[in-house]
Amino acid sequence: VIFFPGLGTDGRSVATLREHCRALGYDALDWGQGFNTGPTGDVDEWLRSLKAQVAGLLTEHPQKATLIGWSLGGIYAREIAKLMAPRIRHVITIGTPFNAKADHSNIGWLYRLLSGTSPDIDLALSERLVTPPPVRTTAIYSRSDGVVAWQTCRHGRRLPNVRDIEVDSSHIGMGWNRDVLAVVADRLCGRAVPRVHR
Repeated sequence: VIFFPGLGTDGRSVATLREHCRALGYDALDWGQGFNTGPTGDVDEWLRSLKAQVAGLLTEHPQKATLIGWSLGGIYAREIAKLMAPRIRHVITIGTPFNAKADHSNIGWLYRLLSGTSPDIDLALSERLVTPPPVRTTAIYSRSDGVVAWQTCRHGRRLPNVRDIEVDSSHIGMGWNRDVLAVVADRLCGRAVPRVHR
């Protein structure tokens, strides 16, 4: 399991989740990049560099990996899974605003950060981010998030291998929220989760 922290945070922000996964018997690794300051330069080039870092982390782990990202880190997890699909088992995003089609109100900052352009949502980038990776994908979201619009953190329509799961948590509290920990445990074990919302 590889963890990607949110914008302006590092591995400490997801330490409880990482330790939870270790307690479940999984090798749980930090993304190895320190503070998440957002992509720099060309986004695709930056993602290829991150892919190389992730590939390096997986060299001693022949099994397929699960990528877990909180907030902006979830965007990285989804995009890296698209680049490394044969090596990825599952992607879990936590409070990640990938769906600009649902509501633009709270995520202009994310699209500005990724595209380097004005707050107007770039349609190609929007389509790219909302398209799930070709692996099992779980999006955890909360209506009481308070930072990003909850509608942007879910797919909102039925798709193969995709689940949208609602929890009750603030955005900042998701890293140690009991419901989030339970969902992550269930998804890692491959069990169905009863609280699935679309």
